[in-house]
Amino acid sequence: MDCSRKRHLILHLLVFLLLNNSLLLTCRAWVRHTFVIEETPYTRLCSTKKILTVNGQFPGPTLHVHRGDTLIVDVYNKAKHNITIHWHGVRQPRNPWSDGPAYITQCPIQPGGMFSYEIIFSKEEGTLWWHAHTDWNRITVHGAIAIYPKHGTAYPFPKPVAEQVLILGEWWKRDVMQVLRQALRTGGQPNISDAFTINGQPGDLFPCSKPGTFKLPVEQGKTYLLRIVNAAMNDNLFFAIAQHKLTVVGRDASYNKPLTRDYILISPGQTIDALLEANQPQNQYYIAARAYSSGQGVNFDNTTTTAFLQYSGSGNYAATSPPYSLPFLPFYNDTNAAVGFTNALRSLANEEHPIDVPLTVDTRIIATISANTFRCPYNSCQGTNGTRLAARMNNISFVNPPIDILQAYYYGINGDFGSRFPDKPPFVFNYTAQFLPQSLQTPRRGTEVKFLDYNSAVELVFQGTNLVAGEDHPMHLHGYSFYMVGWGFGNFDKKKDPLRYNLVDPPELNTILVPKNGWSAIRFRADNPGVWFMHCHLERRLTWGMNAVFIVKDGEQEEARLLPPPPGLPPC
Repeated sequence: MDCSRKRHLILHLLVFLLLNNSLLLTCRAWVRHTFVIEETPYTRLCSTKKILTVNGQFPGPTLHVHRGDTLIVDVYNKAKHNITIHWHGVRQPRNPWSDGPAYITQCPIQPGGMFSYEIIFSKEEGTLWWHAHTDWNRITVHGAIAIYPKHGTAYPFPKPVAEQVLILGEWWKRDVMQVLRQALRTGGQPNISDAFTINGQPGDLFPCSKPGTFKLPVEQGKTYLLRIVNAAMNDNLFFAIAQHKLTVVGRDASYNKPLTRDYILISPGQTIDALLEANQPQNQYYIAARAYSSGQGVNFDNTTTTAFLQYSGSGNYAATSPPYSLPFLPFYNDTNAAVGFTNALRSLANEEHPIDVPLTVDTRIIATISANTFRCPYNSCQGTNGTRLAARMNNISFVNPPIDILQAYYYGINGDFGSRFPDKPPFVFNYTAQFLPQSLQTPRRGTEVKFLDYNSAVELVFQGTNLVAGEDHPMHLHGYSFYMVGWGFGNFDKKKDPLRYNLVDPPELNTILVPKNGWSAIRFRADNPGVWFMHCHLERRLTWGMNAVFIVKDGEQEEARLLPPPPGLPPC
């Protein structure tokens, strides 16, 4: 019996008996944490409201692990809402039972309930994050995961003197669940946020916010590792520090060739590891972020969130004088600036950190991703031309099933999902044309999955469209990292575009930004059996149905088969 299965069976026996904080087994290091989900009053923008928190914290606690460790996290739901937790970017080998998306791999933890997640780290190294995966609860239920190299190994760059987590988020004055319910009721766009945040604080440009503005202390001449997470709900973000450059060394817990820039672009779901050299005169400098939004007619938060980079010995500048001017940030719809950054990154692809890009492909999938609409009686909804806004992949607007797909698959329950997610768009047209007929806007609703043979090499091309409103889409795949081998504007040409693929050092990611009216191609090997969710990480698009599911079949060997379900799975 392989080590992973031994570990899983031992968990079944001991999950309610392990009371110590850490346990070392022969297979890997185990560490145990407790997450208590509860409502906590927080004051921002001059008003107080109750928000969902983990252990009373917003953002939630940072988890610290080494490559190859396993965490056990006991989640107690003391709130009024159903909850699940997703460990974003963690591969979870053979263990989708603890992946977290509601009605995909588990039923939610109901109020008063509890579930123990087993988070299995394998080859990830760098920064990831965790967040709620029910409704819009991730707005405040989220936190970072710092994954250090294995004991006895080192970073592929000079060790920084210290590190700092920077979580970019959003804040609504209203209850976010009310915002969601209103959007679902009216069929229109959800109300935009009132502010972006850095580590939970809007910054000194907002009323009642200057005293709480986050400060990052540094010492002149030293280098720091910034672990940057975009936990925003609906916006890609430009981020920069005044008069300082950032050297990006990792993204989505995979190292890349160092890339030095004045600004970065980070999409919802993505993480970036960046080195900061404190090489400027002692003073206080602005840290700032604001939206990148390319969709015409798409509402977005156009505010700027700030923090302070504070040199030691520079005095209390926050009280006596303003910091230097805001850093340069590209304009809101500067697509060239966005793709110029995201597509300049390359994997390390060296002996210590090799990559394994599939050079031949067994399964090819082309998936259109687009905003869409459903008709409303008497044009009574608040979407385009009185319609209800929706989203789709290959003309299917995803519908959550009554019980989770993983259990239905494992126990052979029929009728919970279909198996006809298409390999190519059912309608072929000029996807990125300026004007498209309204008849193409209406998708069909469904819960369809795509089955993949174990260890098959998969190429997936995301094709953006200009239906309703062309826009960038951050697409996330659970259970896998993949290689971004190509991208372009316009319509994908299956004969010409693959000739330009980068199969030498493409970036390895778990979330990819598909450019507006363009396409992105990824490759991965389906060597992680189970049920795995794929979706847009703009929360409104996920809510509207821009989702799909892969089911990777078991392999022949014991170590290539889905692990059995753990005890205590929440009921539907």
